Amino acid sequence: MTRTIKGFQIKGAEKFIGPLAALLGFVFMMQWYIHGTLRPSGFDPVFQVQQPPLIMKGGDPYIRALMRTISASEANDPRPYSILYGGKHVSDLSQHPERCITIVNGPNKGNCSTAAGRYQIINTTWYDIAQRYHPQPSQFMWWTNYSFEAQYQDMVIYRWLSDSKFWQTNFSQSLREGKVKDVLRRLSPTWTSLGYGIENNSMSRHLPNIYQKMLKEELKLANKVQGQGATVKGQ
Repeated sequence: MTRTIKGFQIKGAEKFIGPLAALLGFVFMMQWYIHGTLRPSGFDPVFQVQQPPLIMKGGDPYIRALMRTISASEANDPRPYSILYGGKHVSDLSQHPERCITIVNGPNKGNCSTAAGRYQIINTTWYDIAQRYHPQPSQFMWWTNYSFEAQYQDMVIYRWLSDSKFWQTNFSQSLREGKVKDVLRRLSPTWTSLGYGIENNSMSRHLPNIYQKMLKEELKLANKVQGQGATVKGQ
């Protein structure tokens, strides 16, 4: 039998159908056997999130999950702490990199952005929030330096998001009440890729689901830490 596919003739095509179906069935069963369930589609953005754990230890798992959700939208990369706008990485995080890179698309096309790190914070925003929330600024005479190393990125953003007076809302409480979209909308003027504002990206509409995935991981981690603490106390 001859079949035509996009102008090409394939003789005996039907003899390949059986083996192909068997191969697909084998892959299906192996995924079920290994993972206990079918692995999610490779095209599902929720499962393409490349977010490593936070460097910062401890804290509210709801805020931690929010931080990782912001990072998934802003810096979805295996090494998010050192990434610059545009995708390049830097090795020196002793301070904010302050590299102004030309914006190639979106409403600000043609301008440049200094966005850097896991939360893609521009230099002016970093210096504004770092002087409020940075736990260990270094001082030399009249000059203050706010290290941009990974743990400090986490700690500054964590303290910022936890400051209900600044935001005029308690994000932790809202997240515990399941108001994920409300929180993302409130934060969208700061991180435009969260949606609800002047721009978004391919992740934006999936962020509520990504948040749930991150929260599940953070709650599991918090319970594990709590369990380890109880074990130590009981020894």
